[in-house]
Amino acid sequence: MKYLLIMNINPATMATLTEEEREAIGAGHQKFMDTITETGEMIVTQALADPSNTLTVQTKNGVQVVTDGPYIEAKEFMGGFYLVECESKERAVELAKMIPDTKHDGFGVEVRPVMFSHGLEM
Repeated sequence: MKYLLIMNINPATMATLTEEEREAIGAGHQKFMDTITETGEMIVTQALADPSNTLTVQTKNGVQVVTDGPYIEAKEFMGGFYLVECESKERAVELAKMIPDTKHDGFGVEVRPVMFSHGLEM
């Protein structure tokens, strides 16, 4: 089964990390990617730009409009994701716990089953 591991980032928390802690997170992601590539569970991963680069398309009073920024005001934002294929929800949770962000307060990884997909060559 496929799972999307969605990394949620809190900018206030990120600002409190030392350079060494940020480097450790980056190195931890590389180790995680190596691990799930070796096990065959990695499908794809993408990191997303800061929400300040976001545009939102929505309809207001029957007219489509484009606005700056994310649609929903929140403390956290989606910083990126891993799409994995593994045997169970429990394994997907194990994988999410390996993501280095989860070792810091203010970050989280959402584990969401994929209902269907199209366009990925696997």
